[in-house]
Amino acid sequence: MDVGIVGKPNVGKSTFFNAVTLGGAEIANYPFTTIDSNMGATYVTYKCPCKELNIKCLPQNSKCIDGTRLVPLKIIDVAGLVKGAHSGRGLGNKFLNDLSRAETLIHVVDASGSTDIEGNPVLVGSHNPLEDIEFLEEEIDLWFFGILNDNWFRFARKVSSGHHDFSKIVAEQFTGIGISEINVINALRETKLDTEKCMHWKEDELLIFAKSLRRISKPITIVLNKVDIAPPENIKALKEKLGNVFTVSAEAELVLRKAAHAGLLKYVPSGASFEVTGNLNDKQKEALNRIKGFMEKNSGTGVQNAINEVVFNILGKIVVYPVEDESHMKDGKGNVLPDAYLMERGSTPRDLAFRIHTDIGKNFLYAVNARTKMRIKDDYELQNGDIIKIVSAAR
Repeated sequence: MDVGIVGKPNVGKSTFFNAVTLGGAEIANYPFTTIDSNMGATYVTYKCPCKELNIKCLPQNSKCIDGTRLVPLKIIDVAGLVKGAHSGRGLGNKFLNDLSRAETLIHVVDASGSTDIEGNPVLVGSHNPLEDIEFLEEEIDLWFFGILNDNWFRFARKVSSGHHDFSKIVAEQFTGIGISEINVINALRETKLDTEKCMHWKEDELLIFAKSLRRISKPITIVLNKVDIAPPENIKALKEKLGNVFTVSAEAELVLRKAAHAGLLKYVPSGASFEVTGNLNDKQKEALNRIKGFMEKNSGTGVQNAINEVVFNILGKIVVYPVEDESHMKDGKGNVLPDAYLMERGSTPRDLAFRIHTDIGKNFLYAVNARTKMRIKDDYELQNGDIIKIVSAAR
């Protein structure tokens, strides 16, 4: 599962990426600082059972900070999109192809209005961020439209002949982009377009279908960045217009994570505050006081909350903890609560078995709820935070 960070140039995408990965993406105040996409590992945060069970965990595939489990996932920082990207402008084709690996997109928007539509610096508040949101979604929608339109008549004729399934043949057009037949079926339900007449769809109908398919297959979450310097009226207007958006300061998050990494403070991503643990100079104290004031107003920096929203609520993932010894919550090597896996909502114990290892899945016998020590049904839907023992046949 990959999450893609998108946006026009110079809005803070690389800062956001560095904040959530502590990576080394170059940061500068000019367009196209990011020429190649950066890939890194970030985390979704969820409560670790160690606090509930009063045990000391020893994570192997994840981290635990004071009872908060950090479960890894991949994230992509894609170079800034500009108008005309779908037709190749500004290295647009390369950038859009980079997006093909992502299941969902986080659109980082300069809420301060201090960059124009091309990403060039302008006076704070002089540019309307709504224009950025509209143009970026339009570019990605037109990218989808272009893929469909290039071969539409040829495969529409195949569908009309009655020998080819519409959903399957459309999904095949997006091979490598992660579009499933279910995505196509849901887009048809949403648009109510008649596939029997697909040969006669007009261009605007095809565009409507392309937009629906994009929304369903690559949903976009809006993240308003630079809110610490944004005019209050900008934030108010954006929230009224957009509804569910996240207000963040990627720069504040980056400062906190670097300081925590250096041992200067104690900070848990998604936390609403931090605790100073090291010696700070006056400049560092002043910077952290500004960040503290922002966090008090915003209930944190907002960055990790945006990642969590995307993973849990947009993509519908859950966190499950597999163990081999349900009495002591250990694996075969004695590690307590060793692993945390992100699973699809609706997954079963057998799905978890296959996720752990193919052989375990093939030889799956049954599963046990480690909390209750009771066997669970094969069709039981795993829940967020479940601790599960998988029993498989000896090989």
